[in-house]
Amino acid sequence: AEDKEELGVEDLKKINCNGKDIVIGLAASGRTPYIIGALKYARQLNCTTATVSCNKGAVISSYADIAIEVDNGPEALTGSTRLKSGTSQKMICNMISTATMVLCGKVYQNLMVDVKQTNEKLVNRAERIIMEATNCSKEVATQVRIESEGRVKVAIVMVLLNCDVKTAEKRLENSKGYVRGAIECQKKYLSQI
Repeated sequence: AEDKEELGVEDLKKINCNGKDIVIGLAASGRTPYIIGALKYARQLNCTTATVSCNKGAVISSYADIAIEVDNGPEALTGSTRLKSGTSQKMICNMISTATMVLCGKVYQNLMVDVKQTNEKLVNRAERIIMEATNCSKEVATQVRIESEGRVKVAIVMVLLNCDVKTAEKRLENSKGYVRGAIECQKKYLSQI
């Protein structure tokens, strides 16, 4: 599959890739046809494109708006790109996804605040996040988590601004989903009265 440009195109079509998407192609060698095909197609759709490769001057870089080229040097085991190359690419993907979460308002202070509670462990995590962000008790964290229907950001704003669910939702809406913005908006308002 990696030798066929058309398969990269087909896979992007299957997920309904469009001009609002960012397409990142990863290829340790920096010349994989599958990635090139996907990037060419993404550009036709006016997507922002990026690449992550482990060779300087990689072929795929010429198809990207943003090219990340990591020179790892030779692998410890020749042909085993899972070692240096795979590790560095994984680290880069972690950095990209973490920065994306921050920029999307899913982080407050150093806390991931959009945790979805699909099991008891995650319910407990959500309540610990609320407690840490607001310095409230376990009882208060449980109460606001329930009142906010598990929406941790709403719960945090409720505690920090001492407000109800509707007010917290409105503050978050006005701040485009950023907890810090919702809180600062309130502080700014109060300083003007």
